[in-house]
Amino acid sequence: MTEHQAHRFERGTDGPKVIVVGLDGSESSLRAAAYAAGLARRQRALLAVVYVQPVMTAGAALGAPVGGTTDEIAESLIKEIREAAERVRHIYDNVRWEFHTFRGDPYNGLVEAADALTADAVVVGASEQAGHRLIGSVAVRLVKAGRWPVTVVP
Repeated sequence: MTEHQAHRFERGTDGPKVIVVGLDGSESSLRAAAYAAGLARRQRALLAVVYVQPVMTAGAALGAPVGGTTDEIAESLIKEIREAAERVRHIYDNVRWEFHTFRGDPYNGLVEAADALTADAVVVGASEQAGHRLIGSVAVRLVKAGRWPVTVVP
């Protein structure tokens, strides 16, 4: 069995059981999280919110500590998610969700997360960086991987 066959999407089920959404604090990722929460509510699926902590940044290359910084971003994101969930509790009361952090570049981190969490679907925000038109965004790379249904939220 090839790797592609091992990760084939199962047809004929009642819908996704685990939906992974990538969150990095950008506006498009926040819209993706809201969309994924609605999808999880309608499908009665587990919403796995994933923040991928970058391993290497320009600051790290110059010797600046970044581990604490990315941990602070993760803490800030989960606080923001909890506050938002509380504000719309009456709408998303039945949504089961978890917050996960993975380390690495965003694409490989989301792939690792989706595999580890046995995701049935992945939701990401559209890239807001101009350079991704040339080298490809995380969303495009996830779609091309063809391992899960991927929804890209503008």
